[in-house]
Amino acid sequence: MPDTTLHAAVTRPGEDFSRVALTAEAVELLRKLWLQHGPLMFHQSGGCCDGSSPMCYPAGEFITGDSDVRLGLFDISDGLQPQPIEFWMSKEQFNYWSHTHLTVDVVPGRGSGFSVEAPEGKRFLIRSTLMDWPV
Repeated sequence: MPDTTLHAAVTRPGEDFSRVALTAEAVELLRKLWLQHGPLMFHQSGGCCDGSSPMCYPAGEFITGDSDVRLGLFDISDGLQPQPIEFWMSKEQFNYWSHTHLTVDVVPGRGSGFSVEAPEGKRFLIRSTLMDWPV
């Protein structure tokens, strides 16, 4: 079975591997949300394990700074106009998750009131896998 996940472009200096991916279902929902809200971004909320909620905002609505780490950059376009989506996490959170690969998935349910998928009856969640390569 082919891998249908979309892996983020590497954004961390000195790394040559993707730290985060989107399932095909997440890409489909993000394309719909992009049409409604325009450019998007993710910021990983607090939490230490699978099921933690990545929050999806209109790009620039969540202000990032020196206390945040950009883990990856996706392009969810279908090959036409670029549709970049950055994935951010706080540095403190990254200390807990630095040895994991994160995959953003979609499940039925109500997301956070601040995350743009909330009215869709779906929510994004994180599935994590320990990396089997040195970081």
